Amino acid sequence: MLIAANKAVSIDYTLTNDAGEVIDSSAGGAPLVYLHGAGNIIGGLEKALVGKTVGDELSVSVEPEEAYGEYSAELVAVLNRSMFEGVDELAVGMQFHASGPGGGMQIVTIRDIDGEDVTVDGNHPLAGQRLNFQVKVVAVRDASAEEVAHGHIHGEGGHHH
Repeated sequence: MLIAANKAVSIDYTLTNDAGEVIDSSAGGAPLVYLHGAGNIIGGLEKALVGKTVGDELSVSVEPEEAYGEYSAELVAVLNRSMFEGVDELAVGMQFHASGPGGGMQIVTIRDIDGEDVTVDGNHPLAGQRLNFQVKVVAVRDASAEEVAHGHIHGEGGHHH
């Protein structure tokens, strides 16, 4: 069975950056299972998997525009510490939900703390990076009507909303 829209796909993968450092991997764990065509994985990897079948192995380099986008300096802001009321201790690397430019929610990460100034970054941690995947297709099946309607694959024993 070929990978196409509305297929449940299981892949083993290792993700590295251009320096060869492993960023993420399914090695030693369960394969990643996703609904093809539903935007569950980054676009560049999803495109590369179209038409593949069980047992296929591939190396895929995905440019930022087909991954997490280019890095945007507009998503970096310096806020006063008082904006974090209710949080006793701030630390670099902490993440918070904040209102995004379009009114939706986004995650921001504290990048720097200088006295009362707290620098936050709304970019995805992998924004602006080329992502390199080693992938092996482990399984492909038709997704159930419920999985297609929900836009994601349900785990063993079903998925409860």
